[in-house]
Amino acid sequence: MATLTQTPTFTPDSRSLQGSLLIRRIGKAILWITPVFSYLFLWAPILLLILFSFNAGRGTFAWRGFTTQWYSNIFSGTLGAEARFSTELMLNALSNSLIVGVTSTLIATVIGTMVAISMTRGKFPGKRILDGLLFLPVVIPEITQGVSLAIFFRVIFEFIESITGARILPGVGTIIIGHVVFNVAFVAIIVRARMSNMNPRLEEAAGDLGATPWQTFYRVTLPLIMPGVIAGALLAFTLSLDDFVVTFFNKGVGSDTLPIFVYGMLKTSVTPEVNALSTLMLIFSTVLVGFSLFLQNRKD
Repeated sequence: MATLTQTPTFTPDSRSLQGSLLIRRIGKAILWITPVFSYLFLWAPILLLILFSFNAGRGTFAWRGFTTQWYSNIFSGTLGAEARFSTELMLNALSNSLIVGVTSTLIATVIGTMVAISMTRGKFPGKRILDGLLFLPVVIPEITQGVSLAIFFRVIFEFIESITGARILPGVGTIIIGHVVFNVAFVAIIVRARMSNMNPRLEEAAGDLGATPWQTFYRVTLPLIMPGVIAGALLAFTLSLDDFVVTFFNKGVGSDTLPIFVYGMLKTSVTPEVNALSTLMLIFSTVLVGFSLFLQNRKD
């Protein structure tokens, strides 16, 4: 008679089970602690800046109580001599920032949307090369972009002066062109991502029903990609409003923007007004970026 053999079964002991549970608990704790420390590392300086913008003392390292005096001083101009602050200069810098931001955003949004549509729907030679160049303003260092634009403007202005004799100086116009250069890439990327989720058969159906290409774009394509266009415009305006490096290398006399103005205040001392003004800029930028992300995540 054949004998039946039983397959040996492995029964882990209590020590191996406890070791496995301990390793899992340590892994979960690490996965939970890592993002906490990462966000703390990123946000701690910003939170301290916001906190000390309400500090009653003029010193920036010792808490003297809560006050909103520094926010009132920004708009009233009643500051001490050590602050070297001028409400008129701040409003002028804010006006330049808004002019640059709005103008560059409008231009970059139109060009970026056109680039996104052509890259998504068009078929033409050199499309892959253009696709790679599209990401170039996003990945190159900002200092490189600022210096290269400054050299470009200098060469162009000297060439125009040699022909016409008219001397052209950097100013708000050069800042706008510099901001358009990097904003076009961000708008095109966002609008292109929106178009990738759009069914091309909707446009084909409009053409089958007798719509011209312009009617198809105006009545079908544009309404569907409008959340992406608005999101790209808001992001472009935020980047333009907060930009420092490109603006610094391409500005002229009397064309300081708000970040340049804040940097000028930091040269003397870090006053509470600097913290308050930086906090206002941070809140405004965060609201715009948050609304932009909301529009990008919309399904309908």
